[in-house]
Amino acid sequence: MMAAGTAARAGARVLLLEKMRQPGRKLAITGKGRCNLTNICEIGEFINHFGKNGRFLRQTFHHFFNRELIDFFAANGLQTVSERGGRIFPLSGKAPEVVSVMRNWLNQSGVTLRLNSPVEELLFQDNKIAGVRVQGEEFPAAAVILATGGASYPKTGSTGDGYALATSCGHTIIPPRPALVPLICADNFTNPAQGLTLRNIGVTLFIQGKKADRIFGELLFTEDGVSGPTILTLSRQVVDAFARGDQVEIELDLKPALDAKKLDNRLIRDFHQRGKENLASILRGLIPKELLLTCFMMTAVDPERRGHQITLTERKKLLLWLKGLRLTISGHRPLAEAIITAGGVDLKEINPKTMASRLVENLFIAGELLDLQADTGGYNLQAAFSTGHLAGSAAADSVITVDSNLTPS
Repeated sequence: MMAAGTAARAGARVLLLEKMRQPGRKLAITGKGRCNLTNICEIGEFINHFGKNGRFLRQTFHHFFNRELIDFFAANGLQTVSERGGRIFPLSGKAPEVVSVMRNWLNQSGVTLRLNSPVEELLFQDNKIAGVRVQGEEFPAAAVILATGGASYPKTGSTGDGYALATSCGHTIIPPRPALVPLICADNFTNPAQGLTLRNIGVTLFIQGKKADRIFGELLFTEDGVSGPTILTLSRQVVDAFARGDQVEIELDLKPALDAKKLDNRLIRDFHQRGKENLASILRGLIPKELLLTCFMMTAVDPERRGHQITLTERKKLLLWLKGLRLTISGHRPLAEAIITAGGVDLKEINPKTMASRLVENLFIAGELLDLQADTGGYNLQAAFSTGHLAGSAAADSVITVDSNLTPS
């Protein structure tokens, strides 16, 4: 939608071919239905969230970045608000409103939107894009922008169609795999805490027994494992680790504000002052009640023991659990449940100044179809908007002087 509207505003005649009955279905559910549009951090920090491929976006972001995106939505009647971590959301907190604004903007821009129109084939002439085929019908075009998205949340239309289209003209596809995806635990220790969200905890990732990363933030216990912002961020490394056959564990520091000595002193004090209470009652001052059963299952300490009965060995077990709750990860949820898709069209084959294919003239590729993926926090959507805007602008430049009988799309 961003690519189409931008191209039309630049003077091109644009046909937007939408596979589904309605456009923007994935956008309408993103951010748990609230749509984390972007983040207010500076370009350097923003790029770091994409890892080694982030530098590809530098010129794109200089063309159209977070301030421009916020101003774009404001100009089209959508007010935004900044929340914790610099995340930008619609003031209404409703993702479908973003889709509505985009559709109105498309209409005002003069874009022709055709629904229920999955592209089956790209058409070429002398290694130059010539159009597309949709359900047997050919649409000539002086330029084509591929912005099909990845392969996550297939019910929204993201079924990986763009990979086949890109491959058909010689592009290399870095193997698609889930990114920002919940993890599965090897045992049932987390089951009693299902639905519990922990805030401000430390999460350390271990791959093959070696510390790979450590972050702080929120974690959610699920039916079969863990999720939440910290887990989703670490999941990219976990998915790649499992692809190599590596062993994966995570360690939770439930009390990162207290070092081990201070926390041990806190336990000694609580057991002394509340010596007649049972352990379950005493620990409620330290951890949510939903975690108590998990604690007793993993430490094998009797919850009915009184504070004055707790031995040194038992106290050390509890301390180690509070500062280092270790969970073995046995897998991750499937690609269909991932927030975004890792992998995609190899960036070496795309011009970062225009999003143009280096293999086929007047073919442009934008959004999640590219081998770009970042942490949660608005980074991925901004990349989609930015690459779409640049592709639309560059595609329009390439076709403005083309015979008016052709229909650029």
